[in-house]
Amino acid sequence: MSDFYRIKRLPPYVFEQVNRIKAAARANGADIIDLGMGNPDLQAPQHVIDKLVETVGKPRTDRYSASKGIGGLRRAQAGYYERRFGVKLNPDTQVVATLGSKEGFANMAQAITEPGDVILVPNPSYPIHAFGFLMAGGVIRSVPAEPTPDFFVAAERAVAHSIPKPVALVVCYPSNPTAYVASLDFYRDLVAFAKKHELILLSDLAYSEVYFDEANPPPSILQVPGAMDVAVEFTSMSKTFSMAGWRIGFAVGNERLLAALARVKSYLDYGAFTPVQVAATAALNGPDDCIREMRATYKRRRDVMVDSFGKAGWPVPVPTASMFAWVQIPEKFRSMGSLEFSKLLVEKADVAVAPGIGFGEHGDDYVRIALVENEQRIRQAARNIRKFFDQADQTLHNVVPRSTQAR
Repeated sequence: MSDFYRIKRLPPYVFEQVNRIKAAARANGADIIDLGMGNPDLQAPQHVIDKLVETVGKPRTDRYSASKGIGGLRRAQAGYYERRFGVKLNPDTQVVATLGSKEGFANMAQAITEPGDVILVPNPSYPIHAFGFLMAGGVIRSVPAEPTPDFFVAAERAVAHSIPKPVALVVCYPSNPTAYVASLDFYRDLVAFAKKHELILLSDLAYSEVYFDEANPPPSILQVPGAMDVAVEFTSMSKTFSMAGWRIGFAVGNERLLAALARVKSYLDYGAFTPVQVAATAALNGPDDCIREMRATYKRRRDVMVDSFGKAGWPVPVPTASMFAWVQIPEKFRSMGSLEFSKLLVEKADVAVAPGIGFGEHGDDYVRIALVENEQRIRQAARNIRKFFDQADQTLHNVVPRSTQAR
């Protein structure tokens, strides 16, 4: 396997190493509190499930579907963008339904990348943002993940020192894994930067509805005048409607880029199962009470995590959006790196988190903690972690460097 060109370009999937330890611990009877994968534990809205049941099992809906999505679904997504962002989209040319935003990103990379093309990608960032382009033959150059003026200083430097000149820039706000949120002013500067350097902008907005400041919902890059000239934005039903396993997402924006994506997809798939698309249409067109309930649930969990982990001796920065906290490894354990620390949490505290190194080398001092267990389980995780921390000096003298222990 290691001889295959694209496989050679992919590093070992670090999350799998934690998953193996987690599975082994569970096989031995451990009750692992899994805060690792961003896999929603909430139920999809009942009216969406009802629509799926109503539609499934009919000859007309059991047939192949359209790879770019049925017309009703694309119109529903266009309606969502107009209500939420004030952005008007042509559902026929500016909306493509995808099998989740991850598949959309990967196939967009296939559509626009020539071997050796340079792509600017935040570090740390969700793995498909980089590896989709690596699999397509591209070369990755890192830029900062935080949406500050320093981003543009580093991005200007990256453009100036990249040969050949970069062709695209990826952004993700609210960010996975860091939970950073971008302002509309940042997006204005970003669109100007992209036009100045003739860059394609690819924006991942999968967490558009998972935010906790009701007065400041995350914006879309397409709200910026002229963004449609250079940008495509990816969204997902996974987190907004707790439909992760249903695999429905969207790419919207620039017509030329979306035509390229639709062309690639037409060769690779026939689209999602039609009843799933019909149910997703009902979600987008239906009441939004379920979205508010989802936000309230994650906010309660966030507040419990911040409080209980802080009392356990592990301060958690308060995320204003996303279903994640991006947390620095305690100083005592930092020298071992995020992968070994994550393994240790499973083994010694029965808690699973995502190692920051899986999101890029600049994430290695951090872990990502997902809000995918209820408040009681989160408090239990904090108690387990506190017990582990209290006993670490006695039990880990062969693991934690003595120089680190002495601080």
